[in-house]
Amino acid sequence: MTERLPRTEPNNSTEPNDSTEPNDFTEPNHFTEGIRQAAAEWDTAGGPPRDMAERMAKAGLLGADLPAGYGGSARSALQLGELTAALGAVCTSLRSLLTVQAMVAAAVLRWGTEEQRHTWLPALASGERIAGLAVTEADAGSDLNAVRTTIERDGGRLRISGHKLWVTYGEWADVLLVLGREGDRPTAVLVETDRPGVEREPVSGQLGLRGARIAHIRFRDVEVPAGNRVAPPGFGLSHVIGTALDHGRFTVAWGCVGMARACLDEAAGHVLTRRQNGVALAEHELVRAKIAEMHLAAESARALAERAARLRDDRAPDAASATFAAKYAAARAAASVSQDAVQLQGAAGCAPDSLAQRFFRDAKVMQIIEGADEVALLRVAEHVLGGRRARTAPGRNPAGSGAAR
Repeated sequence: MTERLPRTEPNNSTEPNDSTEPNDFTEPNHFTEGIRQAAAEWDTAGGPPRDMAERMAKAGLLGADLPAGYGGSARSALQLGELTAALGAVCTSLRSLLTVQAMVAAAVLRWGTEEQRHTWLPALASGERIAGLAVTEADAGSDLNAVRTTIERDGGRLRISGHKLWVTYGEWADVLLVLGREGDRPTAVLVETDRPGVEREPVSGQLGLRGARIAHIRFRDVEVPAGNRVAPPGFGLSHVIGTALDHGRFTVAWGCVGMARACLDEAAGHVLTRRQNGVALAEHELVRAKIAEMHLAAESARALAERAARLRDDRAPDAASATFAAKYAAARAAASVSQDAVQLQGAAGCAPDSLAQRFFRDAKVMQIIEGADEVALLRVAEHVLGGRRARTAPGRNPAGSGAAR
């Protein structure tokens, strides 16, 4: 069993700003409205312009939940979720930038040294630097224990060799949080992409996230200072990358909530105005039933995402399992609602500038990344059954402490 890693506490001198209401998002909402038309063009062209990261930061969309001492806005998990949903309702590719930036920041905040925090967190919060998470390999997807990237200690330096796939914003990334093996121990290390031996292979034409500047990254004997290692060897996957993926699931869940709601709104608008044989589509019972199903899927996903946010804000022990449940439900909602939105809109839903067809493609990717649907189901079942075992353990009164004696 892996020993528990002592962690140095980050400078959390500024707690989440409770005086800021969750819907007090004037600047972010202005930003999302401003990119609504451009989002479809980015999906076709391969991504947004590079200055979009700093524009997102100025709108409060990067570093939202980081402490103010590191350049963040100190927002709560619920507030972060609402921000993510607003962005996800417009552009999954930019929401993915928020996600990956926050994943790396969360890992560094929790497990990094104070020097690493002060070096990277303000730069990530301001959009001055872009981060990428380099974990997936040809033979290591859901099972990240199978990574083959090597990390070798050479005096005061580390040498990294390997090939990582599907790195979101890998084209832009200034720093990568890389998972590899130092001997037989999973290890996480920060690698600046301007170092000799880092090679990018841009990816295009994939099913979804076509604007997320995805790249495969090859490391050919890349050397970094030993101080770039995040946490000791052996804690790279369970602690460092585990923290990053948990944060990623949370923002993916909320992004999917936004996607589902946007597709529902677009479909509802279409069936109310589109007429066939002199009758609005919305007057047909089958159409109304479909709209109701879409609404229930979207609202159920939001409810689970809100529950996960509350548990994260309360630092509850079952927050991680609640996040898994929210991500599963929200990704499925985004997939089903976007599919139904395309169906209800017919040819209009298949048009190049259709939000529904773009989200239909993106939603399938959401059911795979940060824990595929099948993995999420196993984790949720493990949580449910584990709780049941605890309640029925020998010597425990199943009726509770209030039962008559």
